[in-house]
Amino acid sequence: MKKTKKKRAPTPLYVSPNQLSIDCFKTPFEQHLNFKNRWVVLARLIPWDEVCNLYLKHVGVSDTGRPPLNPRVVLGSLIIKHLCNLDDRETVDQISENIYMQYFLGYSSFTSEAPFDASLFVEFRKRLGMDTLNAINEKIASLKTHLETKEEKTTATPDLKSSSDQKSNRVEPQLIEPQQEAEEKQPTPVAELEPLPDKNSNPSEPKNKGRIILDATACPQDIAYPTDLDLLSDARKKSEELIDKLYSSTLHPKKPRTYRRIARKLYLKTAQKKNKSRKQIRKALGVQLRLLKRNLKSINHLLDAYPRIPLKPNDYKYLLVINTFYEQQQEMYDSRSHRIEDRIVSIHQPHVRPIVRGKSQAKVEFGAKIHLSVIDGISFLDELSWDAFNEGSHMMEYVEKYYQRFGCYPRELLADQIYCTRANRAALKEKGIKLLAKPLGRPSAVQIHVSPGERNPIEGKFGQAKTAYGLNRIKARLRDTSESWIASIILVLNLVKLAGAALPCLIVKFINGLTDSFSARWLVVLQSRIAYQNCRQIILIPEISYSHQV
Repeated sequence: MKKTKKKRAPTPLYVSPNQLSIDCFKTPFEQHLNFKNRWVVLARLIPWDEVCNLYLKHVGVSDTGRPPLNPRVVLGSLIIKHLCNLDDRETVDQISENIYMQYFLGYSSFTSEAPFDASLFVEFRKRLGMDTLNAINEKIASLKTHLETKEEKTTATPDLKSSSDQKSNRVEPQLIEPQQEAEEKQPTPVAELEPLPDKNSNPSEPKNKGRIILDATACPQDIAYPTDLDLLSDARKKSEELIDKLYSSTLHPKKPRTYRRIARKLYLKTAQKKNKSRKQIRKALGVQLRLLKRNLKSINHLLDAYPRIPLKPNDYKYLLVINTFYEQQQEMYDSRSHRIEDRIVSIHQPHVRPIVRGKSQAKVEFGAKIHLSVIDGISFLDELSWDAFNEGSHMMEYVEKYYQRFGCYPRELLADQIYCTRANRAALKEKGIKLLAKPLGRPSAVQIHVSPGERNPIEGKFGQAKTAYGLNRIKARLRDTSESWIASIILVLNLVKLAGAALPCLIVKFINGLTDSFSARWLVVLQSRIAYQNCRQIILIPEISYSHQV
């Protein structure tokens, strides 16, 4: 079979989008592309200079050898992959066919050549890592905050009264109820006008600002549902492959017997039954355990003939995993239990652990558990762990991360019942943070409780990430690449939010120059309509439209 050769990736130089260009020179992009296209909007919103500097700082640039790949191409291709929920090969094909995607990656003209080989996506995920993607996410979040402060400054200055209204000094009537009018006539007590300062409080400390919503979820890996019988069969087949690789006719007089055909028939005899009793399952598990034990003994005997282990790193990793897996299964078989610490549920991905959720749809999920904080529509990945953890015991750590980001503690905190322990309530009260949750003790006659819809934003983020961007099925196989996969999806969530919030900030500038109140009100309506259309255009669906005319 002829070995396929990988084509080397081209090396276009990185050009900052802020660099000035000659007005008389028009590229095909500037002449024919639609500026309302989602990729054009995103390309103008992302701070490419800061993001590329973070990438180059982490990866590093060598003075010798071949120049590195354009950082905008690397980061932009990852964004395209997760924004459209594509696999690695399909992403490369879409980039080579779509002129808008090439504009998003910083190309100066359209080309039909692939930007790089699809296998390089694995190297991108390894090099970037979760920490670098989280740093890029922080940059995106700071840009969202900058847009909002810019919008507040522009909306605070305009005077929307017309000149005719100012001359006549006409005051628009307001409906005031009799009870409200009597309350306004009463003098306000001095204690309500300005509270007395606390002696223990420090005036230099910033006040609490903002609202934070906390929650955790699981990110299932793309693995088959693990059963003990299937896992033992996979481990047995992998041990047979290791025996074939270790056997050498010059060092060993006779190849060990594995009985692989008989073992396969015995496994299928039980696995293919529609209804299996406990006795049948236990008998099949005992057979597979004894066969696996025999194979491991043969592997150790073959290794004794070598001065050093001749296996490749990947095969040696499989050998260690199979040995640990056999010890776990043998212990559970002897004790007649189904629980053990650090249980291996996949031979190929030994870092995956079962996460017990207790949901009706999936009581147990197999993958990483993440904790998310949603602050004004922006998502922050606070924690990612392959072992199950109690998010309620880590709540104050997430609050301290809020302080590190914004320089102050949140004013309000919305959380699930698992966070509302007595210790957490006391710690939040000490820092002046209001917990919006069900109070402790017996319910009073008049309850002032939080509406269930208050926590809808973070549940919507989980649904959007799992339904549209593939968070419910992480297809990366390595530990590091899976973490990068998850962090990239969180980054895409913030980019979609940023694109929806950017256009209203630009429209507010036109409102400031108007003096007619009637026209200004209609512009506010127009602003909301355009923002709605922009959000519909930015939120991508997995399918790619080919109806663009270049």
